[in-house]
Amino acid sequence: MNQRFRTFAPMKAQNLSTEQILVNLNIEALNEMQETALAASEAHNDIILLSATGSGKTLAFLLPIVHSLDPENKNTQAIVIVPSRELAMQIEKVFKQMGTGFKVTCCYGGHKREIEENNLVQPPALIVGTPGRIADHLRRENITADTIETLVLDEFDKSLELGFIDEMEEIISALPNIKKRMLTSATEAVEIPDFIGLTHPQRLSFLTGDESNEQLAIKMVHSPEKDKLDTLFRLLCFLGNRSTIIFCNHREAVQRTSQMLHDKGIYNEFYHGAMEQRERDSALCKFRNGTTSVLVTTDIAARGLDIPNIRYIIHYHLPHTEDIFTHRNGRTARMEASGTAILIIGPEETLPDYAGDNVEEINLPSTYTLPEKPKWTTLFIAAGKKDKVNKIDIVGFLSQRGELKKEDIGLIEVKDFFSFVAVRKTKAAHTLHLVRDHRLKNKKVKIEVAK
Repeated sequence: MNQRFRTFAPMKAQNLSTEQILVNLNIEALNEMQETALAASEAHNDIILLSATGSGKTLAFLLPIVHSLDPENKNTQAIVIVPSRELAMQIEKVFKQMGTGFKVTCCYGGHKREIEENNLVQPPALIVGTPGRIADHLRRENITADTIETLVLDEFDKSLELGFIDEMEEIISALPNIKKRMLTSATEAVEIPDFIGLTHPQRLSFLTGDESNEQLAIKMVHSPEKDKLDTLFRLLCFLGNRSTIIFCNHREAVQRTSQMLHDKGIYNEFYHGAMEQRERDSALCKFRNGTTSVLVTTDIAARGLDIPNIRYIIHYHLPHTEDIFTHRNGRTARMEASGTAILIIGPEETLPDYAGDNVEEINLPSTYTLPEKPKWTTLFIAAGKKDKVNKIDIVGFLSQRGELKKEDIGLIEVKDFFSFVAVRKTKAAHTLHLVRDHRLKNKKVKIEVAK
């Protein structure tokens, strides 16, 4: 897709212009797809937006939402439904970074419903969430459904694929006053159910029919054994400690693969949908901050994760469909960066047709050396935004009480009730000893190495 960049005409959101929103997001200008979506939203009530993974669809629907919000209306005005909690949290994060002043609440399973109920007492302008949790809140009448006029179904094909059709129908039937609808996807649309209520939708397709990425190289390696683990291990040794996501088709395979790599001396984190939210947050944070360079996961990580600079995608299990292959590969080679996707082909498997014709084969050397160990470790702090703790508080505490220098402190992520911070591994034990008896924001807080 040929991208053109130019600024769009100003629009106001609580007296905030589009240009100021882009400054807040550290974006120079809208791309062609975002421009087109914003213009189309002014002229059409129903839109289907098809655009490749990583092309900026989140901003393409958030800007029209902000444009439609009335600052004088203190009720919920818009709702975004997504297939996964990670995607919901990513959209919430982008909306907050826009700095519009409008309230947003994120609703998803895996943490206490009461937290969201408290946030919904004063209705947010925007609700972002997963189908199951939003349907639950509607049944409990925690959401004022009749004031919502804008509906976005982000990655709607994935929501249908994951079996959320009943919940989505329940939600949409409970929203009587929807005036605008936008559906987004990174693949050609599946059949759209009638209950969504589209009327003469404007279809915006930025899919070229050939979604190959010039920055993405496709390679393969043959495994002489049906159990590919030894080949995976030697491949990771060959690649070194670059940021790598390994995709498996089942949760059980994820944990088994992760454990066996640990046993062979390769530190990694695993990630799948059955984990508790804190465990998932911890795994992703460690991968983002360099505590580990290897993440073993299911296809839940193929969409919605905000993890920059991923160098390698390894298809330990071959994807079931071309769409899954495309979405997995979309985690790398983003924003002008290059990346490599590698398929491990077992003795009874053949290279899928969708891999293309120019697939280079990797011949692994007979000898191997374990990748260099990560230089960071992650500390868990049992305090977060709801405790009035922010990144500046954490840096000050670890610098003054933990005797860490600025270069010893890495990425900090502050959640609602806990935080994660990367620190130089060589300094972690000493720092933990120093801060053991000190208070953070006048409160005794548990701090330990993140599990």
